[in-house]
Amino acid sequence: MILVQTMTGGRKAGPMFRITLILGALLLASMPAPQAAEYLSVEQLRAKYQDAQSRFTVIKGLEIHYKDEGQGPAILLVHGSNSSLRIWDTTAARLKSRYRVIRFDVAGMGLSGRVSDEAAANVDPVEIPIGLLELLGVKKVSFVGNSSGGTLGMFLAAKRPDLVERLVLSNTPADPVQYGHMVQPESFKRAQEEVKLAGGYKSRHFWDEYLSYFSGDPARISAKKRDEYFDFGRRVPEKHPIAMTARIGDGKVATQLMSQVTAPTLLLWGGVDALLPVAAMKSLARYLSKAQVSEIILPDVGHYPPLEAPERVTQLVAAYFDAAVPL
Repeated sequence: MILVQTMTGGRKAGPMFRITLILGALLLASMPAPQAAEYLSVEQLRAKYQDAQSRFTVIKGLEIHYKDEGQGPAILLVHGSNSSLRIWDTTAARLKSRYRVIRFDVAGMGLSGRVSDEAAANVDPVEIPIGLLELLGVKKVSFVGNSSGGTLGMFLAAKRPDLVERLVLSNTPADPVQYGHMVQPESFKRAQEEVKLAGGYKSRHFWDEYLSYFSGDPARISAKKRDEYFDFGRRVPEKHPIAMTARIGDGKVATQLMSQVTAPTLLLWGGVDALLPVAAMKSLARYLSKAQVSEIILPDVGHYPPLEAPERVTQLVAAYFDAAVPL
């Protein structure tokens, strides 16, 4: 953090003030020059990342990109903030031989369309998966969500217990998210300062630092996945970037909804998550007071288990569905 001091009344700058200015100048000089903003439109992202499995539909006035693969009992995979449905690539590929695997990009992210003022003001995020499942003729689903994607699953299970049979929640907040406990390396702090200097534009360097910080082992995040996060992270900024993200908010409504969840639930947790440590998982388990809750901790994994340890996550999800709570 760079602290700026001001002087009034024409007083001479003292030694400490001059030292502060020098240190600030040196810090700024040590930072890479902000990368020129090279934002990508939704159309450009679709041209690069849309594939044969990509489908589009409009739900509540929002254009939603989704994929529907395989046959069998339906599973809905939902990503969190700063992500896309591509976080589930490995899981979808492994499970679609036995399950009908459905996933979508949250509106305003990935390849889904932009969020209008009207939608931001009037659409409840749970209406999107409800509408998508209705469109696809799905009456029952097992829900798997990471981070705020898990929050969406909890809210959906509370409001539509007839629809959600089972839940898998991965590093999902239960309380209003706090950041004061996070210990960040200087390299990540500098990357965030670079974003400020660049007017909010997030360079590849920022995403490298971000993904490394939120991983148990940064080496697990491939260059390909880092490129994807960079591309989707420089999507043209949204007016309502998190309007369709399920949020805990002040916790009051969320606590009530969590207490209404009755679906069997697996908490599948990255144990070295800098944002949501294991204590957050324990809080979530307490709030899910009416659900049968199981817990599995991946002790060497960070905030994004399906990205960092997709093979293990897929095996554990399949084992939970097949053995622990079979249909």
